[in-house]
This record gives sequence, structure tokens and C-alpha cells, in this order.
Amino acid sequence: MTMPAATTRRSVPVRRWRSAFLRSRLGVRITSIDARYLQIGFLGSFLLFGALARDFALRPEQVVLTFAAALLTQLAGARLTGLPGHSLLSAAVTALGLSILVRADSLWVHPLVAMLAIGAKFVIRWNGKHLYNPANLGVMIALLLLPGAWISPGQWGSDMLLALWVATFGVTVSASARRFDIAWAFLAIYVGLLALRIVYLGARWAVLENQLSSGALILFTFFMITDPMTTPNHRLMRFVYAAIVAIGAFVWTYVFFSTNGLVWALFLATPLVPLLDRLMPAAKFQWRPPAASPLAGLPASTG
Repeated sequence: MTMPAATTRRSVPVRRWRSAFLRSRLGVRITSIDARYLQIGFLGSFLLFGALARDFALRPEQVVLTFAAALLTQLAGARLTGLPGHSLLSAAVTALGLSILVRADSLWVHPLVAMLAIGAKFVIRWNGKHLYNPANLGVMIALLLLPGAWISPGQWGSDMLLALWVATFGVTVSASARRFDIAWAFLAIYVGLLALRIVYLGARWAVLENQLSSGALILFTFFMITDPMTTPNHRLMRFVYAAIVAIGAFVWTYVFFSTNGLVWALFLATPLVPLLDRLMPAAKFQWRPPAASPLAGLPASTG
């Protein structure tokens, strides 16, 4: 049989290229950096950009109170459960996410949402990890339980340059968190459904371009659904999960004609993660892997 041998020979350069990239200075830096540092850097710059250039309806006091509530709740929860101190990075990411997503007229909404979202990490758990993405849960708490709170996906506009900027940082963060697969799977399925809708309605393709340049879609794709602690551990199950969220968001938005389809779909699909992990178990993600070197586990070069 010559076909498998030929296929193997053709795949060798691909494997060597991938190994060479991962061993390169850029590849090592991307995969070895804790993704939360990248998230904090990007979300912080994005929040600053929104406040200065997009006139986000957000007061500085709300941001300060959000951070204070998130960090204090994380400290209290870590002390009670014995989690390591570096989990404060996750609380900072959540505080930035809630500051970007949630809007309210009063000062108490943001810190309350942050406290409840971070606190849920220590209460709603399965198999050693929290179930809900804290930012997603915080948004849902604000929408469902708190009067005078809302989210405004349109605040980012439909600027293609902005979308490319968000996507560039998102790709970098996803690479560091090793969650490229679920981001691209979700985006491919969701965009495919949008394209089918365009064809079915006979609409212009400019409509799809406008939808793809949404900062809300790109932000959700690379900074919420890619949370490695709240997505399935097995790669195949992450593809299944991405499909469920994409289809759910599409149906919520274009069949039920309701708003906030992305955050609703993720919230409703999250309880399926334990089932998907049980169907196909795999190693749980760790923010700080035990390996001393970022090159550990890479195949040795053959050439």
C-alpha cells in the first residue's frame, strides 16, 4: 500500500513546520505566557479605547468598585477554599469584562454583579473547576435580577478596523490559552449560519460584512467562549460545544428575534459541559502547568 506512505511523507513537513514554530522564539513566548496577562492587557486597552473614543456610558467609580468587589471576593473565596493567590488574575479579567459589558445608572450594580459572579466560582463547581464563565454569569445576573442594568452590544459599532484589532489580540490570547479550536469552530458555524440566512433571504452580502465587523461578536468569540476553565476538556467535545452555542445564538437571535443571543446561548449551554466531559474525559486545563519548560511534550526534531 503506497497511499499511506505518501500521505505520511506529505504530512512530515507539516509536523516539522508546526514543531519549528512552537520551538521558535515567537511560538514559545505565545504558548508560555499566562493568557490572563494578555487578556488583562487587551481588555484594559479596549476599555480605555471605549471610554475615550466610543463614549462608553461608564463612570470611573463604577470601574473602581467593580475591581474592588471582584478582587476582595476572590481573596475571600481563595482563603476559604485554599486556591493559590495567582487566581486574582482571573478576578481582574472578570472585572474588566463586566466593566466593558454591563451598563447601569447606579453605582451599586457593578460591584454587586462582580461579587456574585466571582462568588459563584466557589459555589457552583464540578470536577474541581467552576461551571460558569464569571463574566457571562455576571451579565446574566445583571439582565435577569437587577433593575436598571443592561448590556449594549451596539456600543462597539461595526468598524472593520476595530474588529480586526479585537480579532488580532483574540487570536493571541486563544493561542496562549490553547483554545484556538473552539474559537474557530464557533466562528465557522455561526458565520456559516449567517451566510445561509443571507442566501435564503436574498439579501446583500454587505449585511454579512456588517455582522462580522461587530466588536461584540469578536469579543465573545475570543474572550468569553474560549475560557479554558469552563469549556469541555476534550477537543472533540469542544467542537460539539461550539456548535451548540453557535446554533443556539443563531436561533435565539433570528428565529426568536430576541436580543443578546450570544450571552444567552452560552449561559444555557454551560450546564452541558459536565455531560460532555463525562462522555469523553480528558486532562483538565491548568493555568500554570507543572512542566518547567514550555517546550515540554513537543516532539523531537528529526531533521
